[in-house]
Amino acid sequence: MDNKILEIFIPGPAGRLEAKYFKSKKNTSPIALVLQPHPQYGGTMNNKVVVDTFHTFVDNDFSVCRVNFRGVGKSDGEFDNGQGELADAAAALDWLERENFDNSQCWVSGFSFGSLIAMQLLMRRPEINRFIAISPQPNVYDFSFLSPCPTSGLIVYGKKDELVPLEFIEELNNRLSSQKGIKVDFEAISEANHFFSKSSDNLIKQLDKYIKKETALY
Repeated sequence: MDNKILEIFIPGPAGRLEAKYFKSKKNTSPIALVLQPHPQYGGTMNNKVVVDTFHTFVDNDFSVCRVNFRGVGKSDGEFDNGQGELADAAAALDWLERENFDNSQCWVSGFSFGSLIAMQLLMRRPEINRFIAISPQPNVYDFSFLSPCPTSGLIVYGKKDELVPLEFIEELNNRLSSQKGIKVDFEAISEANHFFSKSSDNLIKQLDKYIKKETALY
């Protein structure tokens, strides 16, 4: 499948953004944007969790894009504490939608810091109708902007996450599960740490199961 994955550059607010892109042969395929972990801690779009997520979408016949935020890899600009990165994600989604204007669903996904940006993007873009947040850090970032959370989605975390105490995830779960009309699935992977370093197969299984369940409706 790799031979169909293109290296592309997307015009972004701080210059060009380096990205990888797979286009489904089906015009009405769903689309997904996958966002990287924190640039200042070595995060890139080639992070293993990001790549695994990207390939799970590819295997489910999505048109999917993963992108390096400003200042990462060959992307222009420099780190902007989340504000600029949100603008980069919006530019990447604009590009993906232009390339796939007949899409049947619009998904956004992110890992760690990328899950924060994904959720912020979700609040601003009503066309996003599913999300996947992997290892969010509600102990570091304030997720109270998700009130109400506009769409259903999946939050995956490791029970042995060394960066996020479990009670913060449970509190987020309580807040989101009290909302009517949307369903946010919280999936714990028992042996996993923040980076799913020895649990990537379990992570992929959870992602694949959720994607298949939610695309079967369309």
